[in-house]
Amino acid sequence: MPKRTDIKTILLIGSGPIVIGQACEFDYSGTQAAKTLKELGYRVVLINSNPATIMTDPEFAHRTYIEPITPEIISKIIKKESVDAILPTMGGQTALNVAMDMYEQGMLDGIEFLGANPEAIKKGEDRQEFKEAMIKIGMDLPISQYAYNMDEAMEVAKDIGFPLIIRASYTLAGGGSGVAYNIDEYKKIVQGGLDASPISEILIEESLLGWKEYEMEVIRDRADNCIIVCSIENLDPMGVHTGDSITIAPALTLTDKEYQKMRDASFKILREIGVDTGGSNVQFSINPDTGRMIVIEMNPRVSRSSALASKATGYPIAKVATLLAVGFTLDEITNDITGTPASFEPVIDYIVTKIPRFTFEKFPMADSTLTTAMKSVGEVMSMGRTFKESFQKALISLETGLIGFDSVDCDDDKLVREIRRPNSDRILYVYEALRRGKSVDNIFELCKIDRWYLYQFEELVQSENSMDIKLLKNEKEFRKIKSEGFSDAMIAQVINKKDGLSLSENDIYTAREKLGIVLEYNEVDTCSAEFEALTPYLYSTTNITKLPKQNLTTDEKKVLVIGGGPNRIGQGIEFDYCCVHASFALKDMGIKSIMYNCNPETVSTDYDTSDILYFEPIDFEHVRNVIEIENPDGVIVHFGGQTPLKLAKSLTAIGANISGTTAKVIDLAEDRELFSKFIKDLGLKQPANGTVFTKEDAIVVANRIGYPVLVRPSFVLGGRGMKTVFSDSELKEYMDEAVSVSNDAPVLIDKFLNNAIELDVDAISDGADVYIGSVM
Repeated sequence: MPKRTDIKTILLIGSGPIVIGQACEFDYSGTQAAKTLKELGYRVVLINSNPATIMTDPEFAHRTYIEPITPEIISKIIKKESVDAILPTMGGQTALNVAMDMYEQGMLDGIEFLGANPEAIKKGEDRQEFKEAMIKIGMDLPISQYAYNMDEAMEVAKDIGFPLIIRASYTLAGGGSGVAYNIDEYKKIVQGGLDASPISEILIEESLLGWKEYEMEVIRDRADNCIIVCSIENLDPMGVHTGDSITIAPALTLTDKEYQKMRDASFKILREIGVDTGGSNVQFSINPDTGRMIVIEMNPRVSRSSALASKATGYPIAKVATLLAVGFTLDEITNDITGTPASFEPVIDYIVTKIPRFTFEKFPMADSTLTTAMKSVGEVMSMGRTFKESFQKALISLETGLIGFDSVDCDDDKLVREIRRPNSDRILYVYEALRRGKSVDNIFELCKIDRWYLYQFEELVQSENSMDIKLLKNEKEFRKIKSEGFSDAMIAQVINKKDGLSLSENDIYTAREKLGIVLEYNEVDTCSAEFEALTPYLYSTTNITKLPKQNLTTDEKKVLVIGGGPNRIGQGIEFDYCCVHASFALKDMGIKSIMYNCNPETVSTDYDTSDILYFEPIDFEHVRNVIEIENPDGVIVHFGGQTPLKLAKSLTAIGANISGTTAKVIDLAEDRELFSKFIKDLGLKQPANGTVFTKEDAIVVANRIGYPVLVRPSFVLGGRGMKTVFSDSELKEYMDEAVSVSNDAPVLIDKFLNNAIELDVDAISDGADVYIGSVM
């Protein structure tokens, strides 16, 4: 079917501010949607309250409103812009909820819903209606009842029995949800769920703790063509929100019969709910003992998992869903990567791992136990030819200091407690237990992580145990170790511990280079190399067999832009915005742009943002390898936040040409001691201060200055490790963290200025002139 011509102006509703469960993945989907609609000739009107997004740039829509996303304001925009239709499925729960609110108030009379109609949204989002729809088509569901007040909830608890899972309707990221093991926990979660749900509705279910959880990313068009873009398996069993769970794509522990059953069920669900032009996420659970499969829920919109599935497969779900929403069918849409029809289901010949990023260090009093309510603030994605390789690359990508499965220092009792308790570091405790000789069966009983994964980790432990100095001369064994994803830094650490040596990461690199063991780059092509890929979207792997070293050096001028990695407090979407604009600017100047990042939620990792995309951990080993084979004319490190800045010095040492702000200048600005001296030499005022490296020196400096003092580590972002301190005892307690965060760089202690006004000056310079952009 051709595109619709009966609608002219489309309102795209964004997702608003970044919150847990709704981050920059909706900037990615919204940007794709706006760009696609504009290219089709529609007049695009956008509303979003988040100015740090790519989608709010003037070129993506004909009219952009940076306003609160409320029914009243949207209604005024609709009248002013003569809107014919709205697209609410690209802006997360925020967009869906406001659209439904307006629909139910009669504020959208004469305005068409694109992507999913109000009836489909209500059926998919309202727990009661969804349950009735599933029963109608013969789907198995958890035993459950609804409640609309505390008295009804207490009756349900008597009927079903503990433990119980509580889910609130129309909420984001499991808001108002939880697992209750006793009556006190139950009352607290129930009240929270009733308060969180805009319709005061909660679903109370039998416990599925320990069951395996899966997701299907599904697309359907108006001609009833349906495809599965990607199957996703949660490593953590039921009881942990899928946004907080480690996930694997494609699903690895499903039998073919189970997969086909799940696939058929997904198509039936979309048909019954009424999603006939776009993408949805459907979640299932399987009892590992009986094989019973039940439906958990669905999202009748583009979701966080949609962004992950898009980046995992190279299939642009948001773009395709937008085209379907305005009349196209899947067979009429071309896959940009291969030039084949979008009706071909993606097939991948690699393993994708997503690990969530948490920031519990910012909130030391917060409960780090993972439940059905989401707590992570970002995520990383990695790809490898094997599960082991993919998983270890994902650990490195987190930028929490891990170089792989680092050792955990704890006694056996704590080890057991942390394996049993879902938490952000549980996988490290699982691996440590295997190191200590605990059996797979014993660990499985504690955490219910599928044995297949536990056996994979056990094999990695065996590989660790086999490492010694002789490995560096044994090409076959060395190549096998690297193919399992062990970083050079981790190999050095293991050998040093075993043989009492002091090998560096560079020593391991030199040894494997001599043996011809190098990282190779494969393309993400959506089709397992069945068709030629037209867009370079690459990930690294180490092949078991020796291949000629790749050399991607060309005569074209090209620049590498290093992204910001996973979202976290202090380093988020605003840095991705900078990286994307750097890529656009390079293209405008006729320079080939190479993007390097590991965050699946971002616009920067979209396949068409840059000329070449590397989806890799942002660590020295992997960045170095890309620089060696690409030989870029420049490397830009100052748009991705603190992450790439920390690499500037080591990249300069291997001959990389750091464009713009050099490593020396970065050091001057980030090293507290150097910067303090620089300000003094310029004759500018600064608070009384001193730089220290130890707790003892800190006490001396603080007493010289006088309390209160501000403690500030070097090379940090978002105030990490910074604190106002009022006494010696508080300073002693806090210095350990400050020194750890500062990574051998000095810690600045300066006088805390009471009643001072803080100003922020944004400036840009070409080396001669300085332009002040703003004073805030």
